Amino acid sequence: MAKIKSASEIAEKWARVTPQRAPDYEAGIKSPRVDWAIATKAAEDAYKAGVIKAANEGRFGKGVTKAGTAKWQEKTLAVGPARYSQGVSIAGPAYEKGFAPFRDIIEKTTLPPRFSKGDPRNIERVKVMAEALHKGK
Repeated sequence: MAKIKSASEIAEKWARVTPQRAPDYEAGIKSPRVDWAIATKAAEDAYKAGVIKAANEGRFGKGVTKAGTAKWQEKTLAVGPARYSQGVSIAGPAYEKGFAPFRDIIEKTTLPPRFSKGDPRNIERVKVMAEALHKGK
């Protein structure tokens, strides 16, 4: 039988040692062995095959069932709020750049007239906007 530490000992060491690796993580991002975009694009077929295989095996649903809502809430509340605030603050310029083309489409789209609240003809306004935005993708 192979000798191995307990899961709690392994997890404790991982949680204690891994945060000290932040400089290595940063260095790897700044100077990757292989260009990220090139390697990622080259992996597209493997990614597609993996996602299809996982979907066909129902692994997404199995993972959700295994984790459950309580785990999702616990982990998300433990780290999410601080990361959310920081991430949104940092992402402002990227958000503007990414949304700008759609904003321009919205501005240039001529909508049909608005009718009274609940009038089914108002759905035509939604249809016109949805089609314009879809064409802009």
